[in-house]
Amino acid sequence: MSSVVVQKAQKFSIKLDSIASDKSISHRSVMFAMLADGTSEITNFLRAEDTLNSLEIVKNLGAKVKDDGTTIYISSDGIKESSEILDCGNSGTGIRLFCGLLSSAKGHFILTGDEYLRRRPMKRVTSPLRDIGAVLDGRDDSNLAPLSIRGSSLKAFSYDSTIASAQVKSCMILAALRADGVCTYTEPELSRDHTERMLKGMGADIIVDGLKTTVTPMNQLLSPLVIRVPSDPSSSFFFGVAAAITPDSDVLLEGVTLNPTRIEAFKALERMGADISYVITDNKYEPIGNIHVKYAPLHGIVVEDNISWLIDELPALSIAFACAKGESIVKNAEELRVKESDRISTVVEGLRASGIEVHEYKDGYKVVGGELKSAKVDSDGDHRIAMSFIIAGLRCGMEVTDLDCINTSFPNFFELVQKISKIEIS
Repeated sequence: MSSVVVQKAQKFSIKLDSIASDKSISHRSVMFAMLADGTSEITNFLRAEDTLNSLEIVKNLGAKVKDDGTTIYISSDGIKESSEILDCGNSGTGIRLFCGLLSSAKGHFILTGDEYLRRRPMKRVTSPLRDIGAVLDGRDDSNLAPLSIRGSSLKAFSYDSTIASAQVKSCMILAALRADGVCTYTEPELSRDHTERMLKGMGADIIVDGLKTTVTPMNQLLSPLVIRVPSDPSSSFFFGVAAAITPDSDVLLEGVTLNPTRIEAFKALERMGADISYVITDNKYEPIGNIHVKYAPLHGIVVEDNISWLIDELPALSIAFACAKGESIVKNAEELRVKESDRISTVVEGLRASGIEVHEYKDGYKVVGGELKSAKVDSDGDHRIAMSFIIAGLRCGMEVTDLDCINTSFPNFFELVQKISKIEIS
């Protein structure tokens, strides 16, 4: 797919129960199954390129995988050295978490990814891992993939991270599970906590006290993971924004994780004036439930706290900023510059092309709400940029190019957009 033309939407009221499954939890579920004694059962796994790459990697690492189309069953008797290069595709989560998992495994492993992933910085995980004894190397002094890992004994650590990153934290927790003593990890603000929740549910000795996480190494394998992956709030948020910017519209998003570290973007949209309600229906590893978003006039806000909780949703939130009355400002979000694209630049360029006044800063931007105009926007190979401007098209009509990236996280995205408005894909 090279481009899509989206027509302006009329008012709508829909229920969506087939939002893409959560990517973060899907990645972790197949990795963590490698640490279990017995067979893990994973239903509603996200069958997108990135997560299927992680599933293929665990197969290459010796896991026995049975997939009946509904449930994936994974059992392992330990990580085995693979003759294959382990391809993480476009996934920063995949490559960074596998670094932590493999640093203490017996054998030699090569991790790589697509052209976009090979440009993303890896020192945020490779440096602390090397400091505790990991034998790890890569291009640009281990900052760029491909990465070479030779499993080794890891030392206990007390690590104070300068960035709030669930990927870095998860990598170091996985390393800590096989270190030679109790480890602590402290972050400047709380990042997403799926790793802690899921591993604790499997029996790992992990204590979270505010911003400090303490991990006692495993003295035995963990209990198998039995989980239904909830819908992804990051994916759901695109349609929350669609309802929030389309007069007289609403959407009910079913089966979404309501983990507080994952719905901050919805909370920001609420602060802008959108009418949003939440209902919890299940709470085992994660609180799961429904989110109902109704249109209401929006106003500008400042987003500067809990940035790590909504970093992935900021491009879509920026579409709401463009439709709001007044100015919206994003601060403390320099992390956006090292995502699949430089998302500060790509958001700014896309909004300017759409007739919106935007001011770019090193760590964010200011959006002056106005009237979105139809434009042609290049996604720069970034799935969240592509989907955000497709949602913008529901307000004004839009052409968006470079679309194959959407399959990395949300294979049925276009099917759901077509429930709201007509699109033409070429």
